[in-house]
Amino acid sequence: MENITLEKKGAVAVVTISRPEKLNALNNATLVELKDVFQSLTRDDSVTAIVLTGAGEKAFVAGADIKELSESNLHTGGEFAKFGQEIFNLIEQSAKPVIAAVNGFALGGGCELALSCHVRLASKNAKFGQPEVNLGIIPGYGGTQRLTRLVGKGTAMELILTGDLISADEAYRIGLVNKVYDQSELLDKAIELAEKISSKGQVAVKNAIRAINAAGETPLQEGLKIETDSFSICCGSNDFKEGTSAFLEKRKPEFKNT
Repeated sequence: MENITLEKKGAVAVVTISRPEKLNALNNATLVELKDVFQSLTRDDSVTAIVLTGAGEKAFVAGADIKELSESNLHTGGEFAKFGQEIFNLIEQSAKPVIAAVNGFALGGGCELALSCHVRLASKNAKFGQPEVNLGIIPGYGGTQRLTRLVGKGTAMELILTGDLISADEAYRIGLVNKVYDQSELLDKAIELAEKISSKGQVAVKNAIRAINAAGETPLQEGLKIETDSFSICCGSNDFKEGTSAFLEKRKPEFKNT
């Protein structure tokens, strides 16, 4: 891969978008590599959690590649959006938790990429925004949907219609990010969180992600049905037997993720 690096730290995979000279902007080639690496990690049984970040200290992902974007028209714009949505859906629907370590600008497609992750941690210098309106367009990689679900309609309206950027502290206040750290400790904190989740029973983690994702996509009764099904799957797992036995025996569980 030319624009993405992959490093494994035990059961945690660290995926870094690496186009620092372009503030890690998402061109088509980078999106293709991003799709390939997440498809590969999905099949890799040695990986139980993923951290996604950007190279350098200035940007997580500063947005889509404007030069490529500028060539879109009425007929090609939809395909441009669909391709990004396909990849971000792949990330959101991953059965393995994906933690965004937002180390700088997360604008436009970069903010949408962070939104597709299950958990978002930010450095104090991070900036978030959906400034597409300044280009005469709207978010196309899921921003109108995921941002609204995460922070509410009114706040999403304001951010998308003004194109304003917000600080990491403001992103934390509105619930866009989970935690804010010094940049020097951000990646370590993200890996630490990934390792903590990796220590849990992965059958439960997988089914929790499935059920939580359903909360934003389905009516309540359908979501409850998915929760019931997921709960039943967990109760039939070896992890459930080990977890309950360990609790009753007052010892640390040794999950086999089956």
